[in-house]
Amino acid sequence: MSAHSSESEDGSSGDGSEEKGLPCCGSGLTSAKLTVVVGDSHFSEEKTLLIQSCDYFRALYRSGMKECHQEEIHLKCLHARGFLIAMAVLRGEMPVLDGDDIVEAIECAAFLQVAPLTKHLINLIDSDNCLLMYHTAATFGLMDLYHAAALYIRNMYADLEVEVRKSLPSELISYVESLTASVFVAVGAHVTCGMDETVHAACRTVCYLDETRNNWKVLTDLPLEASTSMAGVTVLDNKLYIVGGVHGVHKQVVDSCFCYSVDNNTWIRISGPGQLRYNLSLVGVDGRLYAIGGEYEHTVMSSVETYNVKTGRWAFAAHLPRPAAGAACTKAMSRIFVCLWKPMETSEIYEYVSKKDEWQLVTTLIRHQSYVHCMVGHRDNLYVVRNGPSDDFLRCLMDCYDLSSGQWSSLPGHFANSRGSLFTAVVRGDSVFTLNRSMTLEYAVDGKNWKPRRHMKGFPRSGSVWTFLLRLPDALILR
Repeated sequence: MSAHSSESEDGSSGDGSEEKGLPCCGSGLTSAKLTVVVGDSHFSEEKTLLIQSCDYFRALYRSGMKECHQEEIHLKCLHARGFLIAMAVLRGEMPVLDGDDIVEAIECAAFLQVAPLTKHLINLIDSDNCLLMYHTAATFGLMDLYHAAALYIRNMYADLEVEVRKSLPSELISYVESLTASVFVAVGAHVTCGMDETVHAACRTVCYLDETRNNWKVLTDLPLEASTSMAGVTVLDNKLYIVGGVHGVHKQVVDSCFCYSVDNNTWIRISGPGQLRYNLSLVGVDGRLYAIGGEYEHTVMSSVETYNVKTGRWAFAAHLPRPAAGAACTKAMSRIFVCLWKPMETSEIYEYVSKKDEWQLVTTLIRHQSYVHCMVGHRDNLYVVRNGPSDDFLRCLMDCYDLSSGQWSSLPGHFANSRGSLFTAVVRGDSVFTLNRSMTLEYAVDGKNWKPRRHMKGFPRSGSVWTFLLRLPDALILR
């Protein structure tokens, strides 16, 4: 990054706020440049980029004040490095930040109200910087980052408590301890059932793992019309969504979709995608669900649809490069990745770029007699789980793709996969939870390696299992 930064490729922030780009004062502003002076550094930037991305500049240019007509703006309360980082993020870069960078970036994000920078900082929270992020966000009043860092610390409290009590003031400790940690939740593959099928309905439960008592407990019953068999299941903003699925031996598609809120312990029906589908991949990012690929009437599809949680509406997005059903899918750094198989022995990872509404090839993995079956995002790494040699599904092999360096590395050794434990995996802090009927196994992510940390009780259901994390209110845990 240079001190004299340039505008983004298309001059927009990518946040859908283009209509906010024209201020009330000044004409011809969309093509104008503005010199921003921070300390001894001068930055030449597009005014539209600043207005669309920073609430500070948006308010300034709507105010009618004399600064609206100046070609140079002085920001006396900021450090140049923080502004430089902000502009890099607005251009689409994802800079890695050290301790001093983090402090100055938070200062800039708070003062200028740069939402994309705040989002980038949230994506960078990890066990090494979470305390710094939390304390600094509290100091500057960057509340979204403050809350996100507190949740992260709460999820890793057993590992961080000593350092928390040593380095944080009491009021910040109290806020962390007032939050509830995310719990490991699972639901088996169940088809819909009729009102009279009480025996079958009794098994249709969503369960969570009580780690203190090492026991699985029922969280809620599935709605009678809901199917988790070959459905899309995911969590977004602490709500559980179920989309699609099948029932019957002929794989009749289910058109009912549901959302479960832990806050009031209720299910509601939501609208279904325009194209009915099953065996799809479902992921939630930034207030939207993405229903990716799947099947309909035994035909594999490449279509993708997005569901806007606020409006309750579905819309079609760019198609996958080729049809895919049950594709390995994950999110990392608020980015969506899907893995598509391509004969022979090739697994291709694509990213959905929402700003351009297109799928871009990120990397390719070629392994003899092996394809990726599961993908997990942790920090800026993608971990892919694939079958062992000669289609040995009792043993898994893992590779790691570093999004920052663009490099692949193989994890040493084999990983047991008896009855599918590693074909579903969930990240919480620096831990990865996997399970099967025999046991729940927590791995510690150490560097780029997974090391077994502890064993807990297995999930008491056979067949396919969906796993995810939820933060449960005390009322649900204590009942």
